[in-house]
Amino acid sequence: MSQNAICRKVALIAVMAAVAAWSALAGVHGVRLSTAPDRVKTPLKLDLERIGTLRPRAAHEIKDSNWTLGCEVLDRDFANFEEYKEHIGPLGIKTVRFQGGWAKCEKEKGKYDFAWLDRIIDFCVANGINVLLETDYGNPIYEGGGGWDLAGGFPTSDEALAAWDAWVDALSKHFKGRVRDWAMWNEPDIGLPKKTPESIAAFNVRTAKIIRRNIPDARIAGLSLARNKADYFESCLKPMGEDVKLFDWFIYHGYAPAPESSYDNVEEQKAVLARYNPAAKMRQGENGCPSEMATRFALSGYPWSEYSQAKWDMRRMLGDLGHDVESSVFTICDFNHRGREINLKGLLRANDEKEVIAVKRAYYAVQNVVSVFDSSWTRVREPAFFTTDATIATYEYRKETGERLYVFWKFADETKMVAGPPDPNRPKLPGERRIVALPARPGDSFETRPHMFKVSGETLRDPVFVDLLTGAVYAFPKANVIPSKTYTRFLDVPVYDSPCLLVERSALAID
Repeated sequence: MSQNAICRKVALIAVMAAVAAWSALAGVHGVRLSTAPDRVKTPLKLDLERIGTLRPRAAHEIKDSNWTLGCEVLDRDFANFEEYKEHIGPLGIKTVRFQGGWAKCEKEKGKYDFAWLDRIIDFCVANGINVLLETDYGNPIYEGGGGWDLAGGFPTSDEALAAWDAWVDALSKHFKGRVRDWAMWNEPDIGLPKKTPESIAAFNVRTAKIIRRNIPDARIAGLSLARNKADYFESCLKPMGEDVKLFDWFIYHGYAPAPESSYDNVEEQKAVLARYNPAAKMRQGENGCPSEMATRFALSGYPWSEYSQAKWDMRRMLGDLGHDVESSVFTICDFNHRGREINLKGLLRANDEKEVIAVKRAYYAVQNVVSVFDSSWTRVREPAFFTTDATIATYEYRKETGERLYVFWKFADETKMVAGPPDPNRPKLPGERRIVALPARPGDSFETRPHMFKVSGETLRDPVFVDLLTGAVYAFPKANVIPSKTYTRFLDVPVYDSPCLLVERSALAID
């Protein structure tokens, strides 16, 4: 081969590599992810020296974390996997949730087509992404086969129930070795015909037994309830008897305009679960926020924006992490729910033709959270970092190497306060009477207020301030860190209704 031919071949390889790199960042319609420092523009103004931006980490760069990404509705063709699949890995989330789609798999009685699901799951496995596969919905080709969409009824006839069992059996055998994590029928507690807690329990148990028989080491999530209520949760657990031990998690959803208002119910559910199956854990299986006002679906009727969506998603993720529950982000992209409207909770914007047309601010905000909060951080259960301001949420994390991280955000209005019990997430001060703030929905304001935080004992050696929405990293002035015999005070820390960090500089990957 001549020197010129070699040069042309090298050039062609370089072009192909560049195209491949571009394709890794762009969907079918060329919507490209940005890694620029200003990829998220906001009106936030801080009197601090900016020193860099959080470096995103793809899923294959992260060992493990607390998050699941919603990639639902493909079973009903409300979204197009090809449009967004290249945006999954760069987000950094290690587990994705899919729905098995009985009606899509079995269009002719007794004949299964898993090819559509094979393509999706094989893509994830090849890219080091774990799959949580949900067993739903019904199948109208059978009389009494149940509804094929959200809020549809369970299969009820003998023929349909036998067909359901056969499909679950075939599905779990087909994906053994590729799918270890499974979930039950989505939101069985909504819609008509009415399903009783007893019928929900029985249907969960029959499904889980089939999966467990075929995949003994399967990890199975039960219930997948729309609501987040301890009394209803218990009414579904009790009829299971000893079969409650089939399940490794129990899923709740429970959307709320202010994410922080969910956690009293979460803690109550944990206490219920401890009585029935102490080995199982609670799991938040689906939560997200629209990027504009919607008229249908959860959280409709509020004037959401891309800013408030991003704040809401982060507050939900970090509130869940702070309460030791695995957390799902709903959903990867907007989807056209046929007969209803476009569900606007996506991290990617899509049109009514299922085409991804833009990357929302929430995508980058979630990417920033995921790039920092991997499994190397452990929540400090008796935190040394605290504030006496009841309108500010605070959590502390630590690595085995000793590095510390403090996360905080304003979640309430000072004018809406009530008396409440002690906060288990921070030490009680002598003579303190705790006042509880009523959580408020995140808004579009970027006005910050200077705040003082205290830390008892050892603290940050080289602190930086991070705005998680933009990923911007700032040097924190040494003059604002005041040590004393009792506490170290961090003065004039900017606080607003979006999560921010004070963290050891060495703990971050910064561009």
